[in-house]
Formats: sequence, C-alpha cells, structure tokens
Amino acid sequence: MRYIFLIFALFFSACSIKNYEQTQTKIIIIKSPQIKFADLGYIRNSDDAIELELFSAGTSIQKISINYLICVNEGCMSKSNFNEEYLNKTYPSDILQNILLSRSIYDGKNMIKAQDGFLQKIKNKDVDITYRVTSNVTFFKDKKNKIIFKIKDTK
Repeated sequence: MRYIFLIFALFFSACSIKNYEQTQTKIIIIKSPQIKFADLGYIRNSDDAIELELFSAGTSIQKISINYLICVNEGCMSKSNFNEEYLNKTYPSDILQNILLSRSIYDGKNMIKAQDGFLQKIKNKDVDITYRVTSNVTFFKDKKNKIIFKIKDTK
C-alpha cells in the first residue's frame, strides 16, 4: 500500500519532473533569515518553469522549483506563501523567478539601464532594495530585511 501511495504522489505532484531547455552553472550566494547558502548551483528553465538546485561539496542539498507553485524539499506552496516564509511577505509573488532569470523586479520600477544590464533601487517602509544585473552577475540586496542574492557566472 505504501508503494501505491508513493507512486500516486510522484505522478500527481505539483513538483513533477520537468524537461528544462536551458541549464546554467552559477556561483550562488543566498542569505535570508531561512536560507544561508554559498556554493555552486544549477539554474534550469523552460518557458513555463524554473528550477534552482543548490549543491554543497558536490551533493545536492536543496531544489527550488517554480511554476505556478514554488516547491522546495519540504513541499509546495504558493509564491506569496514562499515569500512570507523564506523572504519577505511584501515582495511581489514573482520576485524569486525574476531574480533567478535576471529580469527586472517590481514591474521595472526605478530602472536605470546600463551598457551591460540595469540597476533598480526600491525603497519604501517595507524594503530597501538595490538590484543590479550585468552580463555576468545578478545582485539583489534588501538592507531592511537582510536578504542577499548573488548569482555569478562560473567563467
């Protein structure tokens, strides 16, 4: 009976196996109240899904899959619930996906285009964000909430 339940769960899980079109190896640094990580990782994506797989000493320690839900090793949740639990509840629901794909955040608010990317500074009562994207580095820092993402090419 256990095996039937396991098979059923695997086939109907919201975090089912995806075929990703692109895979990139990156140096990833994440610092938040819930996640602390600095090592290599893979960012895999297709048109409708993205996956971040984090490694430490060559062993996969965490997978974060994003489609209409965000799935982590502990289970799946809505994007807003993920932000509330792991990042900040006031963030837009698509912020993690946009950071991982080096896209603008907050609908491009305060964007200053640069030669090889862009810069956004967003400050209000809930956040103090500096977000910089260049050709080989994506850097997100929220001073108010003590959250940092740095994603750098391995080359």
